Amino acid sequence: MNLNQIHNVYFIGIGGIGMSALARYFQNIGKNVSGYDKTPTMLTDELVAGGMNIHFEDNISLIPADYYVENTLVIITPAVPTSHSEWNYFIERNYVVKKRAEVLGLITKDTFCFAVAGTHGKTTTSSILGHILYECGEDVTAFLGGIVENYHSNLIGTGKTISVVEADEFDRSFLHLHPNIACVTSMDADHLDIYGDASAIEASFREFANKVSDKSKMFVTKGLDLEGMTVAINDDATFKGFNIRIENNSYVFDVQTPSEIIKDIAFGLPGHHNLMNALMALAMAKTYGSPTETIAKALSTFKGVQRRFSYQIKSENRVYIDDYAHHPTEINAVHQAVRELYPNQKVLAIFQPHLFSRTKDFIDGFAESLSKFDEVILLDIYPARELPIEGVTSSWLLSKMTNENKKLVSKTDLIPTILQSDATVIVTIGAGDIGELVPSIKKALL
Repeated sequence: MNLNQIHNVYFIGIGGIGMSALARYFQNIGKNVSGYDKTPTMLTDELVAGGMNIHFEDNISLIPADYYVENTLVIITPAVPTSHSEWNYFIERNYVVKKRAEVLGLITKDTFCFAVAGTHGKTTTSSILGHILYECGEDVTAFLGGIVENYHSNLIGTGKTISVVEADEFDRSFLHLHPNIACVTSMDADHLDIYGDASAIEASFREFANKVSDKSKMFVTKGLDLEGMTVAINDDATFKGFNIRIENNSYVFDVQTPSEIIKDIAFGLPGHHNLMNALMALAMAKTYGSPTETIAKALSTFKGVQRRFSYQIKSENRVYIDDYAHHPTEINAVHQAVRELYPNQKVLAIFQPHLFSRTKDFIDGFAESLSKFDEVILLDIYPARELPIEGVTSSWLLSKMTNENKKLVSKTDLIPTILQSDATVIVTIGAGDIGELVPSIKKALL
């Protein structure tokens, strides 16, 4: 299909973080963009303010009249149920209806494509990489799964020759991509509702990695069972980060590349997982040919991604951090970063589990990772695309936690419960709608 012949692009699920990046892209290149989503959010408010027609009721009559033409592309998110009437309306009339991943594949097919895969670290790594390439003056567009603080957007650039994309393993979406340079940051079990077991996930990542035939352009975290250039912190690898220290609240580190040692790189995001994300982005940009000096400067100016260890309050007597972590490995990474930065302070974690299936599959891992915090508040499970599973509740998770300083509360009781705590460091964690509560929590804490 030729995207140049498309005039209108209609999104079903336009408020999703990945979908909204595509919506911004199509608007930037001059297409008419409209869409539906289930609920208004801060993100949809921004899109509406930018001129997009968005409605929040599954109602065919609300689709703009000028979209009932042949040159309309309809893009859907996998989260939309098959019973959705607008989706069925377009399918029955033989419109071109594509998944987000398929459209990303079409857009990036004719570009030099950087693809960032992994069960954790995709958004931050691809955001850092997009920032590096943009700062290097490359003709790049980066489609991101988070709002990058430097740009206040999930889209960096409007370039036509280079693309940076998150290679999403959900629904095997990343197999639609055509990467020239790629990486895999991690391969933990996740999305078992789709894959069934960990070996099926690893097989899918292997299939993705094999899309890059030149293994000098394929980067993997050392220890993963994949062929490619290795990346590691304090361990022998093709790209090795070492001599790590903290100066002025930032990491400073050195990097051994195949051709040189780069000294004293400054990087402001906390946590060893973020150091790995920075190192992976550096390895990809360096291999592409970006100048060392500009890469180092871009790393020092990267401000982070919203909801990725995102500081809401940072004062002498109170710290409030918000993070998207929704897997035990990610919660452990948040805990490591918090303990490193605030070693002698009481930490309260507020967690909203995401998906019944994920909670069920990793219940023991969640209980163990959450119990490491000094105090824990749990919210009910955010269902997203799922129906409830009998017995899978936040009460069950609470009962599994070994830390006795724990509570399950409703959203309405959340802020009063937070205010009763004497913790000096507060962290909200989760991938559901907990992000929508952040402004009111911040206001209550100030």
